[in-house]
Order: sequence, then C-alpha cells, then structure tokens
Amino acid sequence: MVTSRCPDQPRGGELARECVAGPARVRLAWPQAPAPPVPLVGDGMPVPCVDGTERPYLSFDAAASTGALSQVLASVDAFVPWYSSVHRGAGYKSQLATAAYEDARTAALGFARRGRRAGHGRPAGDDVAIICRNTTEALNHLAYRLRLSHKDVVVTTVVEHHANLLPWSRAAACRYVECGPDGTFSLGAVEAALEERPAPRLLAMTGASNITGWMPDLGRIIAAAHRRGVPVVVDAAQLAPHRPLPADADFLAWSGHKMYAPFGAGVLVGPRSQFADGDPFLAGGGAVDLVDLDEVVWTGPPEREEAGSPNVIGAVALHTAIGALDEIGWQALIGHDRSIARSLRHGLASIPGVRLLGPGLDTETLPVASFTVKGVPHALVAARLAAEEGIGVRHGCFCAHPYLMRLLGLSREEVQRYREQVRRGDRSAMPGAVRASAGINTTEDDVQRLLAAVARVADGYPAVRYHQDPRTGDYHPDTGMPARLPRPRPERRSCSPG
Repeated sequence: MVTSRCPDQPRGGELARECVAGPARVRLAWPQAPAPPVPLVGDGMPVPCVDGTERPYLSFDAAASTGALSQVLASVDAFVPWYSSVHRGAGYKSQLATAAYEDARTAALGFARRGRRAGHGRPAGDDVAIICRNTTEALNHLAYRLRLSHKDVVVTTVVEHHANLLPWSRAAACRYVECGPDGTFSLGAVEAALEERPAPRLLAMTGASNITGWMPDLGRIIAAAHRRGVPVVVDAAQLAPHRPLPADADFLAWSGHKMYAPFGAGVLVGPRSQFADGDPFLAGGGAVDLVDLDEVVWTGPPEREEAGSPNVIGAVALHTAIGALDEIGWQALIGHDRSIARSLRHGLASIPGVRLLGPGLDTETLPVASFTVKGVPHALVAARLAAEEGIGVRHGCFCAHPYLMRLLGLSREEVQRYREQVRRGDRSAMPGAVRASAGINTTEDDVQRLLAAVARVADGYPAVRYHQDPRTGDYHPDTGMPARLPRPRPERRSCSPG
C-alpha cells in the first residue's frame, strides 16, 4: 500500500491507495472532526470596504453554497494526480479513479439511509444513487424518467424552490398545497391535496425551506402519501447538511455544494426499478451496451443514467464531506444549528425596523433567516452589508418567487405590476428580502457581528452614496470599491471552535 499525504494540510486528509487482486481501491481518510463551529477553507480572508480598510470576510450565504471543508480540499488535492477517466479503463489510474467514484456512490447511498428506522423504508439493495451536477439536475432527471404526461397530477407546495416547481409544472399538471401568512402548512392541507381527484402520481416537496429554514413534518407527510399509494420525492438540498435525510422517501435529491463539497456533484437516489427501463435523461457514451445505426441497447442503472465523462473529483469531494459530517455526528451538528438559529432569528427580530419573515420564534428552523428593513430596499441592505461591513448575504426572491410573494403579503395585482416592470427590463422595484444563512463554520461572534451591522443599516445613513442598476436592481457604492478583485493573500485567519 502507498499512502500520500497532502502537504501543508493541518487536519490530515490522506488519500490511501492500494492495489489488490482485482481493481485498485481508494480509501479516503479524515481525522476525528471537532465539534462545530468548524472553519472552512477561505474563512476570514480580508476584503476591501468603502472606508478604505480591509475586514475579514464573513459569509452568511450558506443556503446558496458553502465553502469547502479542509478535509474535502485535501482529498481533492491528493486525488488529482491520480485522476483518470472511469469505467472500462485497464490502467492503474483508471482502476483507482473508478474505485473512488463507485465508493462515493456507496457513501451517498449510506448517507441517504442514515435516518432509516428498523422496519421502515425499502431494502437497501433496492436503491440506486445517480451522481449528477446538483439538485436541480437531479429533479429534472427524475421528472423525465417518471414519464409523466399533462394528464398526470403532481402534488407540490408553494414553499418550494424553483428546482422543485418548474420540472413538475413542465411535465405534468400541478396541484399546490398553500401556506399560511407565516409560510407554513399543515399535514391536513397535504392530505386534502392527496385526496383530491384525479389521484396524484407523485408528491414532491422540500425537506426545508431555503427562505425561512422551516422544516415540514416529513415523516408524517410521507406516511400519509404512502397510505394513499403516492410515491414521494424530497428536495433535500437545504436539509442534507443539517439533518438526517428522510429515508422513507421514495426519491431523494441533494447537492454537494451546499454541504461543504463545492466541486459540482449532486445525487439522485431512488428505486433501481425506476431506472431499469426506457431511455435515459441523457443519451451518450457510457449509457449503452450496444449501439448500431438503427438500434440501441441501454446498459443497466446507474451507468444508464450517467452518460458522458462523470465528475469524479466532485464525487471524491462529496464522499469526503459525507465522511466528515459522519465524524462530527448529527447530535453535534443539530445542537450547533439550534444555537445559531436561535441567536440569529431572535436577534434580527429584536432590531427596530427589521421584519423577520416566516414562522414564529417558537418554531424550530434551520439557521436561515430572511428579513426586510423598513425604508431600505433589500438590494441596498445587502450592498451596504457587503461594501461597509465585509459581510456577504443574499437578497432578492431566492429562486422561490411564489413563496416569497406570500411571505411579503403581496396581492396578485402588485405581483402583476412588478412582472410588467421586469418585462420592460426594469428590476429597480422588484420585491424581495435579505437572507442570512449560517453553516457549520458560523460562530456566535459571527452572529453578533451581523446583528450589529444590520442594526447600523436600519438606523443610519450609508457611509457613501450608492447607485442602482435598473437592469439588475443591484446597488453599488459610488466610491471606495476596486475595479478589479484584490490579490489573494497567503495568510489565513486563525479560527478556533470557540
């Protein structure tokens, strides 16, 4: 066995390689992970602000995408010299890369079963994991493979990200579960939609909202759907880095870039039988056993569903992230989430002029908080936090327009007026909110820094003038920001779990 250690890597991150009587195998090794908060690669890098000083960058945008765990980067660095095209290659590198890719698939299946209870869910051997780019591709892939028609009904909710709305509305007729003013819905509302006729072919719903962090009661909802013979697909993009996945769901989709493996891999898990017949979503090399000019014999799943050269490095990164989260453990992850979510949401709600969207403070959510500031456009709030404070948040509608319009309490007439403005190329008055979302690296001090910055925005005037680009709706400071990116600095902030 040969072992390679990534140089200058403080946390280990070894890639061990051994050739046995058969294909090469890969073992990704990570050290015992500390309890959260755990720093990510790039945390605290200095960024320029409009007052001429540099501040440590603080990201509150984990719901969009996370940085990389140090173990993930170390595994990728160690694997890259051994990278090769996978499957059907006889060379050592190809054998090793194939083993790494298939081990990542096995790890993804295991991750999908973490929440499985004895006697619940399908037998382990019935599932297949398809490695794709992200959750959006996974859900589009599934919508194609289910062979839906516009006579079929898919029940979904107004809480969904566009990735779990648009594929279904394009392929079938959708029946929507409405939410209340607080952005939540009940089990009864889902059951009522399932009971309507014609009977639905599928229930598609989120595991956690990307705007409010609210988590539907998936266990009871999935059970209610199954009692009626309706399969369930769960968009687990937001849920995966924070909670065990609902193993009783028929289909699961999630992304590596939201769980500290930002190298472009996502996963679709579902029954093998669903992908055993018919043509795949993507047609091309690797998906076939035989091709003639007038005949195609497709291979079996999962290879049938992964035409073309796959993202082996993304799979290695995802595998390492899964292992690292397993080492930390759900108890520590959930405890950290609850503490940060409480501080974040209670703190924002206590700032005069700030309106926190979503359920009440007594409802458990992920550490995601969306809010508005009275008298300050959402785009200007985000621009000021970035330019004056070095804090990155997200603003707008967060790819969940129907849900946000309901949270903001906008009428159909108001939404139509905004829609007409956008069609004219003017986004200057687009409704929206500001979202602060935390991750495994967020500290209580980080939350306090954000809260103090939001309070200054809500209470005072900007440090410089800002101008708005009507085409995008974004604000930019008139002075103080460089015309090009600052040069990377070799030094990194010393981060401690405290």
